[in-house]
Amino acid sequence: MKSYSLQAYDYQKVHEQLDLLTQQMVAAEKTYHRHVKEAHPNFQISAVNLLHYLVLRSTEIREVQDFLHKVGLSSLANCESHTMAQVQNVVRWLNPNQVGRPEVPCSFEEAGMLRNRHSEELLGMRPSSARPHIMVTFNEQMAHDRLMVEEMLHAGMSVARINCAHDTPEVWEQMIDGLNRSISKTGRNCKVYMDLAGPKIRVAALPAQIEREQGLPLREDQELLLLPVDQSEQIYDTTPIWVEPSLILSMVKPGEHIFFDDGKFEAKVMEVNGQSARVRIKRISTKKPFLKAEKGINLPDTDLKIPPLTPEDISNIPFICQHADMVGFSFVSEPADVDTLRTELRKHATRKTPAIILKIERLSAIQNLPALLMKGMQDESFGVMIARGDLAVEIGFERLSEIQEEILWISEAAHVPVIWATQVLETMNKTGFATRSEITDAAFGGMAECVMLNKGKYVTKTIATLDDILNRQVAHVDKKRYILRPLGIARNFLKW
Repeated sequence: MKSYSLQAYDYQKVHEQLDLLTQQMVAAEKTYHRHVKEAHPNFQISAVNLLHYLVLRSTEIREVQDFLHKVGLSSLANCESHTMAQVQNVVRWLNPNQVGRPEVPCSFEEAGMLRNRHSEELLGMRPSSARPHIMVTFNEQMAHDRLMVEEMLHAGMSVARINCAHDTPEVWEQMIDGLNRSISKTGRNCKVYMDLAGPKIRVAALPAQIEREQGLPLREDQELLLLPVDQSEQIYDTTPIWVEPSLILSMVKPGEHIFFDDGKFEAKVMEVNGQSARVRIKRISTKKPFLKAEKGINLPDTDLKIPPLTPEDISNIPFICQHADMVGFSFVSEPADVDTLRTELRKHATRKTPAIILKIERLSAIQNLPALLMKGMQDESFGVMIARGDLAVEIGFERLSEIQEEILWISEAAHVPVIWATQVLETMNKTGFATRSEITDAAFGGMAECVMLNKGKYVTKTIATLDDILNRQVAHVDKKRYILRPLGIARNFLKW
């Protein structure tokens, strides 16, 4: 009797919590009605579901989850794409006689339809196996080697990436012309994605006596003097390096961290004096401790006020509007940034405007992700790229696994396609052999709609390997939901 009373109390308590959660979801719809109304018709249901999911994830429900798991009911762990529907299904099991339930705007079936439609509109039809798309970064060689591009298409490439930080519009046009000829010959579909370079925060120059190929030797506790690029070289009491854009020196503050060369060198700002900053090296994570010119700088603690679109980016937008299906937006931080790019694209789009891909690579983009998604949903089609290289430096490598999953969850709640990027099968691409950790990382990319590979000597082999990994993975997993395909190991034992 005691056990029954406790169980009845638990049922009642959980039922009340889920009812309250539903009420909060309905209230969020009313509070943020303007955001839903501003969304493109393609995304209005998705915007509502995103609100529901944000309500769920802002609530402490771990005890509810434990209880549901204990009694064998469907938990809320896989409800990203259809949040209120999942909550209501659980309520229905708890109390089949309850009436007056709110209308559910997005069912499990409708969520699947929206996810597929948004993915196809952005990236094209998925391969017959329904595995994620494979994006490959092009280089100048591919502009002149049609056979290689044909092999890449046959191996499984379905999106070609052109990085506007490299080469010229003339070379980009050669790449696209060669790709179109290869598409015509092979009959394979392939979208064109072009990455805006964005502002280059980097080491502009080193002292004149430093050999360019070797770089500046660094050691822990060494101090450096960061200077603006327009300041001429003279005698300093601390090793100088020149950085760009110079205005970052007016934004850094003592105590903030600064990283060089993809996080290989970690430093701390010790002193800021007008247009210079003194920093001290705190950690070196490379066997070759030499800092070279043109290496990137990350300032995760600094409130950077730098326009995400550079004059060079704006000059490239007419070409992108003419040739690209998608445009990657680097350095995006807040919703107003999306409006800025959208305005520029609409000035030059003579056909369908390229879909914006928000590259999530800054801490501020993580913090503003729901607002960025709401802003992106004002377009007919858009997507998100998890740019894990810069993102890892910005948030700390130890947090990357957690944060990249959060991006996947929230993007799925908005039914927004995700591109999984940065150093996927990188060793294999360069050497022809993959590491164990790379294979696992590539398989994790199966939860996205597209996985990006960089250029490399063994790119065709790497595409084929990734294709195999993803085909195996999608047989087991749909996004983050395990679908329990029959296992050969089990069948072999049971002889069924």
